[in-house]
Amino acid sequence: MLTIALHTLRTRWSTFSGTFVALSLGVALLAVMGLTLASSLDAPERQPERFATAPVVVQGQDTLSVPTSIGAHVSRETRKLANPRAVPEATVAKLEKLGDVIEDRSFPVQTDGGPRGLIGHPWSTAAFAPYEITAGRAPRAPGEVVTADWARPGQRLHTRHGPVTVVGTVSSLGFENPVFYTDARAAELTPKSTQLVVEADATDVREAAKGESVHVLTGNARRLADRDPDRDREALTAMNALFGTAGGVTAFVSVFVVASTFAFSVAQRRREFGLLRTAGATPGQIRRTVCTEALLVGVLASATGCVVGAYAAPRLAEWAVDVGLAPGWFTIGDSKWPYHMAFWTGLLVALLGVIAASWRAGRTGPTQALREASADTRAMTRGRLLCGACLLLAAVVTLALSLVTDPGELLHRKTYVSRPMLLITAVALLAPALVRPLTRLIAWLPAQLPGAIGILVRENAAAGVRRTAAVAAPVLVTVALTGSLLGATATLNEAKATETRARTTADFVVVPAGNTGLTAGNSAAGNTGLTPGKSAAGNTGPTGSKDPAGDPGAAGDSGPAENAGFDAQTLQQLRTIPGTTASATSSSAVYVLEDGVALIRSGARAAEPAPLAATADLPLASGKVSDLDDGSIIVNEEWERHTVGQTVDVWLGDGTRKSLRIAAVMTTGTGDNGVYVTPANAPGAHVDRVDVTLFAGADPAVVADELRRAGGHVLTRDQWVRASHPGTDRNTRYGFLLVLGIALLYTGISLANTMVMAASDRVRDLAVLRLAGATRRQVLRLVGAEALTVVAVGGTLGLLVTAINLAGMRGALGLLSVHAPMRIPWPELATVTGACAALAVVFSVVPAAWTMRRRAVELVGTRE
Repeated sequence: MLTIALHTLRTRWSTFSGTFVALSLGVALLAVMGLTLASSLDAPERQPERFATAPVVVQGQDTLSVPTSIGAHVSRETRKLANPRAVPEATVAKLEKLGDVIEDRSFPVQTDGGPRGLIGHPWSTAAFAPYEITAGRAPRAPGEVVTADWARPGQRLHTRHGPVTVVGTVSSLGFENPVFYTDARAAELTPKSTQLVVEADATDVREAAKGESVHVLTGNARRLADRDPDRDREALTAMNALFGTAGGVTAFVSVFVVASTFAFSVAQRRREFGLLRTAGATPGQIRRTVCTEALLVGVLASATGCVVGAYAAPRLAEWAVDVGLAPGWFTIGDSKWPYHMAFWTGLLVALLGVIAASWRAGRTGPTQALREASADTRAMTRGRLLCGACLLLAAVVTLALSLVTDPGELLHRKTYVSRPMLLITAVALLAPALVRPLTRLIAWLPAQLPGAIGILVRENAAAGVRRTAAVAAPVLVTVALTGSLLGATATLNEAKATETRARTTADFVVVPAGNTGLTAGNSAAGNTGLTPGKSAAGNTGPTGSKDPAGDPGAAGDSGPAENAGFDAQTLQQLRTIPGTTASATSSSAVYVLEDGVALIRSGARAAEPAPLAATADLPLASGKVSDLDDGSIIVNEEWERHTVGQTVDVWLGDGTRKSLRIAAVMTTGTGDNGVYVTPANAPGAHVDRVDVTLFAGADPAVVADELRRAGGHVLTRDQWVRASHPGTDRNTRYGFLLVLGIALLYTGISLANTMVMAASDRVRDLAVLRLAGATRRQVLRLVGAEALTVVAVGGTLGLLVTAINLAGMRGALGLLSVHAPMRIPWPELATVTGACAALAVVFSVVPAAWTMRRRAVELVGTRE
């Protein structure tokens, strides 16, 4: 068997070249994924940044820890607080007896002409980084600041807090863009300080803080006082999810392409296998021959893929760092296990791809093989029909069960990424049964045109079912993945925008000046507007949803977002503009322990009931907004307890435990409905949005001018809806581009391989056409038209899969009370289908033109 297999590979190298390239690429990507994962597991611990030289940092309570139990096992769940507490005054008094106490404050700074992401601090904290003056001097007056070297001493800056003069600059340390004010001015801009530096012995500080709800940070633990200390872990987790998805799709498409290629190869070699059976070869020997060929190709391709992966992984790591998907220190390590995983997975993929083909090759009798050598009379076997029908039934049943039991599950990224693969496989297995009628339907109109080309295209494509199915399969994969993935995100984004449009009844929305409040996925419903979180759909969105993972990107993070609000004077002016009702809302969160095992974080908005009812139309399932008071809460249907009048025990944004009555219940929607409380139940939260509704007869232009004079960025309702239209987050976008790029690359490989393989079978057909009087150009036009027809078949099947997947998602949204249209990404589908068509035409016409260099009479006797 080995000798025959080696001889076959040598003489049929063009048949196996596509499989070799596809497997090599798949193994290379798996190696890269494994190397990336291995390198991220050995990530170095980040060192302190802003407080690298601080003796001791003391933080107020910034986490909530609640005991949970699963059976006899008792543990504690910890979540980041949305509104961390300040260090108690009594504790500060004790610490001041030990040494100097320097309060730290951080707040966002927006200025014309400056870089994005400016962060303000009191000057006394600069020495702990340490920052050193490179030009000018330290600030001494309220209107003086020190910046990094993007500005120069004497420069005048206009900020949302008023004009300031740069009196000095410091060298940038790379982790932030600081703006230093005097300590007194920083205290005016952000009165609340949640952490401080104590210049004293760490042991004495711990003793003084014993029994208090504070954290004493020393050594490397001081990094926890930096802004977003877990950003490396979050970036690595997102990167691993991205490459993990790409690896999963790679494995799926690899098996798909390899199986399709081997199936067509076996169909081409029916005469060869028939002769071997006639010569005495047993079915087992035929199967072992085909499997040995696949094993040899798999070994060579896997080894090549590992080499390519070793070369590509460092360059991919550099790209991930450059685009911000990975921390700046990230590099590929020297782990060996990813190569073993990739190599053996490649072999497994090769064997899985050939199993069905080898079984069919061995079970065909000698005379039957010879009789079927020239016609596709049994392209659809019973086994293939059974497997395809079972997979199709499984796809339909699981979709129906999800719609009935948990429609929100269909909105999760992991679901709408994996579900199309089941349906794609089912349709691909059933393709031989669908190809003939679909081909005749698509080619019906061309066949009615004058001339014979339309009729020949229809009959050739319909008769060569195996060839048509083999070419249509990769097109099906690419079109279906493109439509399903991009269509799912577009449909979800449109659903979120529809919710925003329906919930916003205010005439104007005002956010802090210099900050539109939209960059973090601000929701018109009143969800958390300035900090990103996780939505129920699994996408980055507002923190108005339940988040069992306690997303580190929530409002409790140390950083500028927690202080991005209106000052008291501006807020008072906005509330007293004649002819208006103003609803000032702030970002917070509540935490609830469900079933005693899961501490769930829900993003919350704090608002007064009457103004809220006048400026927003909440999607209520029961209850009334006017019933909201300091002893109640508005929840959504995702909550374990969601009946009006019930009492729920919650922890507020600062960790205070409280029992609240359910005043109203909102529908689940896309997962961004969150909860609503009154300002009394959102201690420490800053007002970051004001919705304004006009009285009858009020002049919108006059009111808009008054709002601008009061201070703030003013948007009309339509501007707000457009500006807050959600987009696909960067990691998802890169992940989908990577996945679709892989799919399109595999499609190109498969189309090229299949077309070149099919060209040898059509030598005699093309020669007969030439002898019948067709010109060389007419024959090439026929070949190109057939390729386009077959691509149209694959594209139609892919569009069918897309429609089914998106219809399921649309049904789930309807059950969740979101009535948004289904979005099919027509431009992207047209692009990938056009690319597939171009590849198919090139790789069908070029081999045909090459074979027709010889005289037609010489080609008539050619069989292979």
